[in-house]
Order: sequence, then structure tokens, then C-alpha cells
Amino acid sequence: MTSPLMPTYPEAAVTFVRGRGTELWDAEGNRYLDFLCGLGVTSLGHAHPAVAEALCEQSQTLLHVSNLYGSDPGPEVARTLDRLLGGGGQVFFANSGAEANEAAIKLARLVGGRGRHVVVSAYGSFHGRTLATLHATGQPEKHEPFAPMPEGFRHVAFGDAAALEAALDPSVTAVLLEVVQGEGGVRPAPNGYLEAVRRLCDERGALLILDEVQTGLCRTGRWFAHQHTDVRPDVVTMAKALGNGVPIGACWARAELASAFSPGDHATTFGGQPLATSAARAVLATMEAEDLPTAAAARGEDLAGALQSLDRVADVRGLGLLLAAELDGVDARDAAARALESGLVVNGVTATALRLAPPLNVSEGEIDEAVEILAKVLA
Repeated sequence: MTSPLMPTYPEAAVTFVRGRGTELWDAEGNRYLDFLCGLGVTSLGHAHPAVAEALCEQSQTLLHVSNLYGSDPGPEVARTLDRLLGGGGQVFFANSGAEANEAAIKLARLVGGRGRHVVVSAYGSFHGRTLATLHATGQPEKHEPFAPMPEGFRHVAFGDAAALEAALDPSVTAVLLEVVQGEGGVRPAPNGYLEAVRRLCDERGALLILDEVQTGLCRTGRWFAHQHTDVRPDVVTMAKALGNGVPIGACWARAELASAFSPGDHATTFGGQPLATSAARAVLATMEAEDLPTAAAARGEDLAGALQSLDRVADVRGLGLLLAAELDGVDARDAAARALESGLVVNGVTATALRLAPPLNVSEGEIDEAVEILAKVLA
């Protein structure tokens, strides 16, 4: 039977019908440990009671009004995000990480003005699937089917400050980087790189935009991954964990930059609507109450250490609970498929590396169980 869905994804190996915390169940009643979290989305775990209650209450109160009018709790969520980012900024709500990055790119072009519109990003990066964010994504093989791509994007090697310096001519308005390249293989920026980028941006008058869509909101052991350094970005984008499964993204910018936008310059029908922001408010409140940055750092150390001890694991990299296990002589995508058959959800983020991103409140027992499954798979 032909699927009613467009063939944009591989045929599903399993259909999940229920989740609770770190656990998932498929249509046949089989149980799995979810160590991928929908690609870093369900950071509080599945069916979290605080998020469920917020959605239930809001759905019976007010689902949606146009952004021509005010609504709650969007402004409250924006104030919380601004506080967590150090203050002095404003927020635009979108529906996804790609849309948050689109907002950042448009803002950068407005700030730069005519003739200064180029955005420099890194090879191996991932910033979205819209045409603009796809071209910002430093993976040329993904561009080819959709050529010609929008102009105004340039790529340099990730972690190479000299290459970036050479690319920063007067046409560049912004540098767009991930602190940890997620889809590029869970590759953290080298020590000192972000500081060097910040200096170069200051010298050349370019904005520093940090894509924290996958790394933001406690995942790496800080509220945002760039907070492992002293670097202060001009613009930060986020999504994924913000709604714990409810689609919502956000673009934060320093207020003096955000003021470049005027009414009508940018908009989205559903951005910041009450249902999504109610979920986000519950997520942020739970993360603060449970101090999940600290929990992610501690559990990340536990998981990284356990993975490092496994045969066929050559290296473990990442920050907090965003980790990759580099495999020695094992096809990572085959290993991920075998892990799924054994009740563990992970993914082969590259041909040789498994990505693990469990809920931030994962238990020690669940880490032990997951590592035991992987040990058997790799053996």
C-alpha cells in the first residue's frame, strides 16, 4: 500500500505509540529506552506532567490569536529567556529552529544594510532546511538537488580562526556558528575558537550569531553551550527543547540590534501563540526548579565514562548529555539499527559515530541499562 506521506524520510523501522519519561513503547507493546529524545527535543522526557498540565489548561483557555493582538504567556517566556542569556535583549518567537535562524539571517541583513549581506558559516554545520538556512548549512551535498541556492552565504572550516579571518571581507554582515556541531557529528568548538571569533567579529563589525537549537536549554551542562566560555553573542537561536515536543523556536538578539526590525519586516502566524508558549513556560520553570544544567553535567560525565569503557568505542566527544561515541571498525548506522532491535534508541550521526542525547533527568539505572545494551550490540 502506498503511504499517504511524501517520501522525505526513510521507511520507519518502528512506530511509537506511547512514552513516559525515558521510556517509549511501540505498537506491539515493546519497550525502549529513548537516548535520542527526538533529536534533543524531549529533554524533560516524554509526557512530562508539568508540560501536559500546562497544555491541558491552555487548550481550554485560549489556543490562538493573531500577533496583531497581545496574548499570554509569550512575554513572560521572552523575559525568562532574556534573563537566562544575561539580559539586554529581545525575543522573536517562531515555530522551529530553521525559522529562528531565518529570523536571525533577516535581522543580520537589515543591520548590515545594502551591500553588506553575506553570512559566513562553517563546513559541517546544520542550520535548517529552508532554502536560506539550507545554504547556510555547510554541507554542499545537501545543496545540489535544490540549486541554484540563494546568494549571500560563505563557508569556512569549523574551528579555523585564520580561515574565518580571511573570509571576513566588507560584504560580511554576520558569522553564524554552532557551539557544538550536532548533525556534523557532535563536534565541540575547539578551546579558544569562540573567543577568537568574537574578537574578529568585533574588529570587522560583523554580528556573531550562535545557533543553539540543539545545544541550548541545559543540554550541555549550561543553560546555553556558549556559557562554557565568556563569549557574549549578538544573536542566539533556539528551539528543540524549548517546548519539550511542542513546536516552538526563538531568536534572541541584543535590543539595539533587534530595533532594526519594524512592524511588518518579519512575522509568522503561529509564532508565540499561547499553546506553545504555555509549554515553554512549564519547561523553563521545571528546568530551573530541578537545576537541570547541573544534572546534565553530572549525568553526562557518567554516560561519557561508561561509553569510553566499551570495546569498539575509540573516543567519546561532546558536552553534557550531547555525546557521540566514535566507533572503531563498526558501522554506526548498523549499530543504531541493532540497538533499536534491542530496545535502545540512538542514531548514527555519521558513518562512524553514534549520537546519544537522553533526557536531562535520566537516571543512573537507565544509563547503566543503555550502556549494557550498547555493549552487547558492539560485541
